Amino acid sequence: MNWFRALWLSLLVSSRLAAAETESPPTLALGAGAPDFKLPGVDGKKYSLKDFKKAAILVVVFTCNHCPTAQYYEERLKRIVNDYKDNGLALVAINPNDPGSVRLDELGYTDLSDSFAEMKIRARHKNFNFPYLYDGDKEKVSRSYGPVATPHAFVFDRERKLRYAGRVDDSERPEFVKTSDLCDAIDALFAGREVKVKETKTFGCSIKWAGKEDAVKRYLAKLEEEPVAVELVDAPGLTALRKNDSGKVRLINFWATWCGPCITEFPDLVTINRMYRRRAFELLTVSANYPDEKKEVLAFLKKNQASSRNLLFGETEKYKLMEAFDPQWNGALPYTILLGPDGRVLYRRQEAIDPLELKRAIVAALKEDRFARPGE
Repeated sequence: MNWFRALWLSLLVSSRLAAAETESPPTLALGAGAPDFKLPGVDGKKYSLKDFKKAAILVVVFTCNHCPTAQYYEERLKRIVNDYKDNGLALVAINPNDPGSVRLDELGYTDLSDSFAEMKIRARHKNFNFPYLYDGDKEKVSRSYGPVATPHAFVFDRERKLRYAGRVDDSERPEFVKTSDLCDAIDALFAGREVKVKETKTFGCSIKWAGKEDAVKRYLAKLEEEPVAVELVDAPGLTALRKNDSGKVRLINFWATWCGPCITEFPDLVTINRMYRRRAFELLTVSANYPDEKKEVLAFLKKNQASSRNLLFGETEKYKLMEAFDPQWNGALPYTILLGPDGRVLYRRQEAIDPLELKRAIVAALKEDRFARPGE
């Protein structure tokens, strides 16, 4: 039985190691030296501590693409770089997240996930003025620093000893900021003073440590079990659809089983629905097939796991249905339109969609549902 015991012990050790990899590591202690790194940046260069040796102060911020809290701080980080660069400050941002451990429903506030390729897009789009490094493959560097949430800032003095760790400030909404902890720490160091508040809690999205891939697979499997159906819609139904009194941002896609571009883009629409459907958003697909082709339409929808609300032309007079929905529609497929809660057209495409462009339009349309003000 020695072989059995050896196998059991091996499996036990492996399971404990796997569990340990998903647990949050301890945060770097104050006074500790800055752990070195060698990570790829979105600009095609590789960075390590020695690349910042001339800096009097080094700020390392762990942040990412998808977290809405992290997004709210992007402009503030850019401003810090501009405000202190002449004093000798260097700021570097590191994305600690494993992209494979991020679920689609965690992307409801973003147009991009946390892959290295998507980091490059984010950095260009937001004009980052600091190095943006990727640590999502192995996360060894991130584990040596121990960030708790995104964003999490670490400030090192000239000797690269940790003098401050914590939040950027005390509110992601600028109008509520009372304490600028990161800047206070930087100012103290430049003035040769002791940092008054050396450590604070952070607030934001949890770090997506590697090891959550199985949870993501279970989530996707659960999505596959969702029911898929299709219902017929007539001209008055399409007119009501266009009016949009749902109180939600409404994305409508007209397609057909015989339309090549429709078939190609359809999985992107399913993904978009899974990203944003927990917010004030809904996707409706409308098949321009004939009513007697319902079986074929439903088969396609099931194959693509389209658990959104799906409609099928319920009449054979297609021009009548087109006119009932939108007189501006020239009849070409695919046809995609994004409507605000007031029925206003936010995005219209009478050809294949650009998924990133569409996601950006959706994120912009949904922006105020998180921090809605009375009367707005």
